[in-house]
Amino acid sequence: MPRNSLTLAIALTLAAAPLLSACGGTSAASDEKVVTVYSADGLKGEHGDGWYDQVFKDFEKETGIKVEYVEGGSGEMVQRAVREKANPQADVLVTLPPFIQQADGKGLLQKYVPEGADQVDGADKAADGTWTAVVNNYFGFVYNKKDLKQAPATWEDLLAGKYENKLQYSTPGVAGDGTAVLIKAMHDFGGEKPALEYLKKLQANNVGPSASTGKLAPKVDKGELLVANGDVQMNYAQSETMPNLGIWFPAKEGGRPTTFALPYAAGLVTKAPHGDSAKKLLDHMLSRKAQQQASEIGGGFAARQDVKATDANAIALTEVMDGVEVFEPDWDDIDKNLTAYIDGWKSATGS
Repeated sequence: MPRNSLTLAIALTLAAAPLLSACGGTSAASDEKVVTVYSADGLKGEHGDGWYDQVFKDFEKETGIKVEYVEGGSGEMVQRAVREKANPQADVLVTLPPFIQQADGKGLLQKYVPEGADQVDGADKAADGTWTAVVNNYFGFVYNKKDLKQAPATWEDLLAGKYENKLQYSTPGVAGDGTAVLIKAMHDFGGEKPALEYLKKLQANNVGPSASTGKLAPKVDKGELLVANGDVQMNYAQSETMPNLGIWFPAKEGGRPTTFALPYAAGLVTKAPHGDSAKKLLDHMLSRKAQQQASEIGGGFAARQDVKATDANAIALTEVMDGVEVFEPDWDDIDKNLTAYIDGWKSATGS
């Protein structure tokens, strides 16, 4: 799973969107020194100190190409791109699974293999070359370390009365991290039916829907919530200015804590109005320099396997993941049945 406050380097509003040309990179528009990025939230810093902030700054300095940036939930960004399909406004789309697969399936992405993509694991990129991970990440939860002496251990712990109106997770189908709650529950409980039965019970403690995962962490830090969903990269980065945040991974009672990879995946938008600039930005995102900054600045994990980070953040992130079982979701199944799973969740929770 916007995750950070909408502190945008260069905000592109809905009202301004029509000012952008959409000529599929075939007219003078493609020569403009600009590239527009639609992205899931999480990589931009609250105070201009995130991975995007540094990467965009370096990119503009090296190429003279200005980055215009729009962020929101993964599903929200894909839906916006769908609405604009006949007249594309974005050049680069960055979302979490399964929304990057959804975007590909809707014809929103065209084939482009950035330099360095050969060093990205096959599970983290499209076989047809339409998208590739640019920052690796894992799903997780946060808790308030000040009000709770230790993190909850299991999903079942969250049903306790002390979490009533003190627990919230972002909305499946809208936010990438919210959808991840459903995916992880289905894995941990052994299928859709038992997962939905659990989430129906959990609804008694849930504050309610949230389109933004990023807005939940500040509430946890302040004690307004005790527990919320998130992801390792975003929450680790947030913890630098939110001292009460602790990262944890729920287990099924009697089982081990689990998580799964939830990478930020980027693709070139079909008929991108500034296609040449977009390709340069994608190349830059996967450059060794930018990848080294994934942990050092972004609090995430390099997508390139040949980049071995040894900075303090990388070491701390390794400790966060220690003892956590990483599973691989069946993304083909999720992509095919996502609408049905979301409808099932809505029905079970009354959302």
